[in-house]
Amino acid sequence: MASLLQPDRVLYLVRGEKKIRAPLSQLYFCRYCSELRSLECVSHEVDSHYCPSCLENMPSAEAKLKKNRCANCFDCPCCMHTLSTRATNIPAPLPDDPTKTTMKKAYYLACGFCRWTSRDVGMADKSVASGGWQEPENPHTQRINKLIEYYQQLAQREKLERDRKKLARRRPFMPQAFSEKYGLGTRLQRQRSGAPISALYGLSLKEGEEQKEVSIEPAQALDEVEPLPEDCYTRPINLPEVTTLRQRLLQPDFQPAGASQLHPKHKHLLMKRSLRCRKCEHNLSKPEFNPTSIKFKIQLVAVSYIPEVRIMSIPNLRHMKASARPAVCMESQVLLTLTNPVESITRVGLFTCEEGDPDDINSTAKVMVPAKELVLAGKDAAAEYDELAEPQDFQDDPDVVAFRKSNKIGFFIKVIPQQEEGDVTVAFKMRHDFRNLAAPIRPSEDGETPSEVIWLTHHVELSLGPLVV
Repeated sequence: MASLLQPDRVLYLVRGEKKIRAPLSQLYFCRYCSELRSLECVSHEVDSHYCPSCLENMPSAEAKLKKNRCANCFDCPCCMHTLSTRATNIPAPLPDDPTKTTMKKAYYLACGFCRWTSRDVGMADKSVASGGWQEPENPHTQRINKLIEYYQQLAQREKLERDRKKLARRRPFMPQAFSEKYGLGTRLQRQRSGAPISALYGLSLKEGEEQKEVSIEPAQALDEVEPLPEDCYTRPINLPEVTTLRQRLLQPDFQPAGASQLHPKHKHLLMKRSLRCRKCEHNLSKPEFNPTSIKFKIQLVAVSYIPEVRIMSIPNLRHMKASARPAVCMESQVLLTLTNPVESITRVGLFTCEEGDPDDINSTAKVMVPAKELVLAGKDAAAEYDELAEPQDFQDDPDVVAFRKSNKIGFFIKVIPQQEEGDVTVAFKMRHDFRNLAAPIRPSEDGETPSEVIWLTHHVELSLGPLVV
């Protein structure tokens, strides 16, 4: 089936800020706008940060302070798997009698995948199982912190300059020379709400605070560099002792050249995010706050509301040769399936794209779709296991509908390739009814809230594969 094994074979068009074609399994459906949404046309909001190993949850401010890394979990510097804490017994002298020894429990980090341990790089064992592991210090930490402070001050100064330009555009209605001649400038400044433009100079984000000037020394190039070792070209290379490019880039502050210089790194945090429609600002996806839960409070995926088209079988597609008679058309019959994801009966109509349709830009073949309306039964999870259930009689046309099973039908379309080579792509419009349960409607006299029925139209593209020569 196209949506399971080859999701790029059936694409739906999303008309957002820019037109995007994506599989239905990767789209969302806004029940309030009644439109498809992709990841490009929704707002992404970070709900929480958590460690994927220990599942510790922390707010965004704390995660930013810890540089988005967990304080307790480490990654293996060789294979990037999670390190585990191992316990062992080592001999230690007694405090009362140093000549005698006793077994003491010690802990070290070990990788269960590549067998790397913290002892390989000379890290001392710890007497407690958590925290307190030795970390190498970056010799350029002071220089980096000073550069960050300088550029923060520069960004703050540029922001104040932009604010001054915005205020400078608001010119007074009276010329400056006329106001100075009659002494009206002071009165206008008193009546005007806010401080004058000149008062903004020299102010930081906190009004009245003296701004500390941060100066940095420019970096200077050295004429003399450290010479290479004498045996650099004659010493045999031991590949297990040389780090890979990935291992060096994962530690950009040190970039270790040898395996003996690799140190464990704190594990990166993951985040749970919510998706919000930019048009109506309703949530499309909101996960549970608890990191141990994989459930969602809100999950408006498109496959739960929009009928899904799949490709079931494709015959050999051939193009009509120029030497053939004009009356001969190389028609191919393609079997598609249509699945109804909702519990109510859905009516679906298929239409070909008109000439000059701006959405139809990838078609390389003509398509003939069924003229009759297709009726899909509602989704019933128990009907698949109920052998005594009587099938509903929809009076299907055997030339159009190949089979019907529960909420799924198979139907035929005819395809006529228009190019002699390349892949065959067809496009058509799918129109179906949808009961908008989210729309606020006045309740009926019986106390039941009726559902509003609206008709939605989608542009669907099918990639049927290459032509057969």
